[in-house]
Amino acid sequence: QVQLVESGGGLVQAGGSLRLSCAASGRTFSNYAMGWLRQAPGKEREFVAAISWTGKNTNYLDSVKGRFTISRDNAKNTVYLQMNSLTPEDTAVYYCNARKYVNSAWQDYWGQGIQVSVSS
Repeated sequence: QVQLVESGGGLVQAGGSLRLSCAASGRTFSNYAMGWLRQAPGKEREFVAAISWTGKNTNYLDSVKGRFTISRDNAKNTVYLQMNSLTPEDTAVYYCNARKYVNSAWQDYWGQGIQVSVSS
């Protein structure tokens, strides 16, 4: 089991910044790829960003490229999402995800989610 706890969300004005953190406990954090997904009201959950277990590879949703940065500190068992130039369209509940491919299947763990609200 991997337990994930998000923090750092809140209300910010358009153009502002927030940094989300996701602290992991349980199994070896560094063995897992980590990611952030979000779900806005009335919409499906969507991928935002991901980082490989080494931290060398990252992927982003096109609409956040150049504004969001995902990073991880394996010594602190924490993954971060730095969000700059926020817009109201970024308003959503953000979820931290830990993922590993085990025995021909993906093993996924989720945080409880944290609200990010951007006012215009």
